[in-house]
Amino acid sequence: MRSPSEIKRVVEGRLRSYLSRDRTGIRREVLRLFVRTKSLTIAELVAELQKKFVVTFHAIASMVGIIASRIGILRAIRNAGGVNNYEIKDKYFDIVVRIVGVN
Repeated sequence: MRSPSEIKRVVEGRLRSYLSRDRTGIRREVLRLFVRTKSLTIAELVAELQKKFVVTFHAIASMVGIIASRIGILRAIRNAGGVNNYEIKDKYFDIVVRIVGVN
């Protein structure tokens, strides 16, 4: 069984690896938006990202799914309307802030 600190190191490694393949800056911007806004839906993310990038709903939904499932730093909370709100898990918030920074 892994210790909490070992799990954090693994998650940090996965996040750094994921961001190392970020050619356009969209992945980093998605994480910055989560740090700034705390809780977002896919539609809100797309609307915000379309101000700077050319993105599709499907592409951003896939990106958020990968961050939530493979990296494991996001939690999904379904609201009454059946739409998922995503937010960074509290135990990983400091790692994300340290890696992506906030501007």
